Amino acid sequence: MKEPSKSQARKRARAPLPCPIQSGHRILVVEDESDIRKLNTEVLTQCGYRVDAAENGAVAWETIQRHGCDLVLTDYDMPKATGIDLVKKLRAARMALPVIMCTGTLPMEEFTRHPWLQPAAMLIKPYTIDELLGTVKQVLLSATGSSRQSTPPRVRHHQPGRGRQEL
Repeated sequence: MKEPSKSQARKRARAPLPCPIQSGHRILVVEDESDIRKLNTEVLTQCGYRVDAAENGAVAWETIQRHGCDLVLTDYDMPKATGIDLVKKLRAARMALPVIMCTGTLPMEEFTRHPWLQPAAMLIKPYTIDELLGTVKQVLLSATGSSRQSTPPRVRHHQPGRGRQEL
């Protein structure tokens, strides 16, 4: 099978993003891996979201207190303060911010012991841009709707071989 040329790869990288919604919502991306943090931030910004970024839960907490946000997109396993630590702080402060946990390691024991820590949705790494944008749209629409559902968080698993760009 023939490998794509560099120009073909660049053309695909420049293809317009499937932005499901233009929005002024403020999203906080919390991720310790800088490449993933930058990519998530860029994708969400190109789709019209206002995006802040933090490298761990401790920095994220400071950012939320300074700037506020409408949605938190967080990894679980990070140094200094994990995604669960951040959710605990949010809930202790009675902040009803919706959270999407984007992680390769699900802290299911924590969710079983403390159901109030469950995020609005979960994305399992690696996930695609389509899955990221679809989940963000769904969670924001649900959060701004007239009533919040108390259903378990939706988990999206990547299906290999679909030929879409992964994060």
